[in-house]
Amino acid sequence: MTAIQDKVVLITGASSGIGEATARLLARRGAHVVLGARRTDRLAALAAEIRAIGGSASFQRLDVTLRPEMEAFAELALERHDRIDALVNAAGVMPRSPLWMRKIEEWELMIDVNLRGVLLGIAAVLPTMQEQGWGHIVNLAPVSVTGVTAESAVYHGTQYAVDAISEGLRQEHAGRVRVSVLHPELAPADAVARSIVGAIEGGYYAAHPVPALLRSPGGRSDSAPEEPADYAF
Repeated sequence: MTAIQDKVVLITGASSGIGEATARLLARRGAHVVLGARRTDRLAALAAEIRAIGGSASFQRLDVTLRPEMEAFAELALERHDRIDALVNAAGVMPRSPLWMRKIEEWELMIDVNLRGVLLGIAAVLPTMQEQGWGHIVNLAPVSVTGVTAESAVYHGTQYAVDAISEGLRQEHAGRVRVSVLHPELAPADAVARSIVGAIEGGYYAAHPVPALLRSPGGRSDSAPEEPADYAF
């Protein structure tokens, strides 16, 4: 039996990329995965694949920018399993353009998905975790916390905000709810999934030599990787 066995883990952005890879790996380790994304056809196929190998998976359509849908996603986990052990916020978008092009709709999308989605995920699961006295929230902020690249200023801004929110949450709930932030660089989704699973297991697994940062309670950090940041949910 692994440390993942029978844990109830919610995953946003589970229809592709990092979220999909994480769901597969967690299920193979014995977790009950609850999958959320907008593309329910892909979620259904993934859940069927997991069940076919003896895993446990349920799914629900989820737009992370909508509070009622995020709350319903958490409720699904409670209805099926009576608890929530972990949330992996893996939904994100990364349209690129210089600021002078004024692609305001794209800015709003990044703010809504990358930042608002993380906040709504935290809000949906935190009351349950507080009542239980335990839980783990894993946030992905794919870029490093230093530097900005051309044509991605708004995207970087959302990622810096996720890092700040995660640190504040960690300080508020130290000793009760664990908070991990994965700052990966370019690397395969499967490698990032291994890092996420390692964090949930309680270890800090350096899955790939590409530098990145995994931060968690106590300030510990280790190398961990990821695929390109424009993974869509």
